[in-house]
Parts: sequence; C-alpha cells; structure tokens
Amino acid sequence: MQVGGKNDGGIVQLGRDVGRAGGGALIFSLPMLMTMEMWELGLYLDRMRLLVLVLVALPMLVLLSRRIGIESTRNWRDDVLDAALALGISAVVCLVVLALFGLIGPQEPVDVMIGKIAIQMVPASIGALLARSQFAGSSGEDDESPKEARETYGGELFLMGIGALFLGLNVAPTEEMMLISYQMSEWHALALLVLSIGLMHAFVFAVGFAGGSPTSPEEPWWSPFLRLTLPGYVIAMVMSLLLLWVFARLDGQEIDSIVMTAVVLAFPSALGAAAARLVL
Repeated sequence: MQVGGKNDGGIVQLGRDVGRAGGGALIFSLPMLMTMEMWELGLYLDRMRLLVLVLVALPMLVLLSRRIGIESTRNWRDDVLDAALALGISAVVCLVVLALFGLIGPQEPVDVMIGKIAIQMVPASIGALLARSQFAGSSGEDDESPKEARETYGGELFLMGIGALFLGLNVAPTEEMMLISYQMSEWHALALLVLSIGLMHAFVFAVGFAGGSPTSPEEPWWSPFLRLTLPGYVIAMVMSLLLLWVFARLDGQEIDSIVMTAVVLAFPSALGAAAARLVL
C-alpha cells in the first residue's frame, strides 16, 4: 500500500510537471504562434535551415535542463530525456494551437505541417523548461535544481545565449527588422550598438536589479564590462546572425545591409541575454 501511495504521488507530481511545462510552452511561444511571418516561414523555409535551428537548440535545451528542467535531474541521461520531453510537449502544444487557429489541418501536406510545428517548437521548448523556475512554488522539491550552470563563467555565458536566442526568435522573422535597418543610417546603427551594450551592463551590474551581479568596491568598473558585458553582446550578435540566416533575411544582402540588420536584431537579443542572467 505504501509503495502504491508513492507511485500515486509520483504520477501526480509528473502530471503537475507536464502541465506546468505545457503552460510555459504556451505562454512563451504564444506571440510567435500568432505571428503571420512564422506561419509563412513554416510553409516555405528551407528545411535544411530549419534543421540547423533545431540542431543548435537541442544541446542548448539539454544544458538548460542541467540548470532548470521539467523535473529535478541528477545526470546527463536525465537531462537528455528532460529536453526530449520538453520538445514533445511543445510539439503537442503547437499542434493544438495551430489547429485551433485553422492554420493546419488534415488537408495540409505533411511536410507543411511539420514545418509549421517545428519552427515553433524551439521557443516553446525553451518556455517549457523555463516554466520550472517561473511557475514553481517557493518550497519543496520544486525548488531543487542544479546550480552548476550558474556558478561557472561558461554557465553565465550560456544563460545569456539562451536569453538572446529566445528574445531574438520573437522578432527575427518579422519584416520590421528589415524595415528598421533600411531606415537607419550608420550613425543610428552605431548609437544603437552603444545603447545595447550600455543597457546590458546597466541591467546586470549598475542598476542593481534583483538577480543582478554585485561588484566589489575594489573591482574596477571595466572588469565586469570586459568579462561579461562585451562577451554577452558578442553572443547576442552571433545569435542574431544565426537567426537572420535561418529565416533567410540575409539572402542577397550586401555586407553593410547585413551588419545594419544584425545590429537591429542584436538590440532585443542583448536585452534578452541580460534578462536571462537576472531571472535564471
């Protein structure tokens, strides 16, 4: 009887974790699920580019599970299973929502259905894993999550990459990215770059937001700037270029146009990188 009670408790906990992950996948991906450009990209985007996006996201999801997962994990095998569960839950959530919106149905070719769901799965799966930290209770087993990803320098940069990827995904497919870059001059781009780096540094170090990184009075101001802020912006820029390539926003563009568009997208990506260090 006691064993049965434990099993029942485990099933209830698993159901709670899956439900929380589904809620996180829905909330974090809803802006993209209701974006017309994402529907169109799922229809015509080169499947090789879509595969690259998923392959880049997979190891990031596994590493994110090491930090915060659907369940408390103790080894890499569990982290892989946790990431796979997040992808599966995200696929179901995206399938249901897109079907309810009338965007996919039995009349749709299988390739198109897979494309529309796959392109939405990456942000949804990040949301499914982040749901543990954002929606978990303040006591009990829900608060137990490995901390090693946050305690290392590489872990700090990784979390910034997750934030840059997630927020960049929200805006990279839109036409506004291209429109803004066309309307900007080189001086606008330079000012936006400086603003992006300045806001990153202010959010994490200078302003003193909850979750920010305090600095000692003996530490010079430029030390955290060179150690985390600048590398964080480089990560945001790399993620921006990757997303622009995946979504075919760089095709046929000149170098100066590519740089301008990347600087525009790096603005929200940089803020996403800073926010990730504050909330994760």
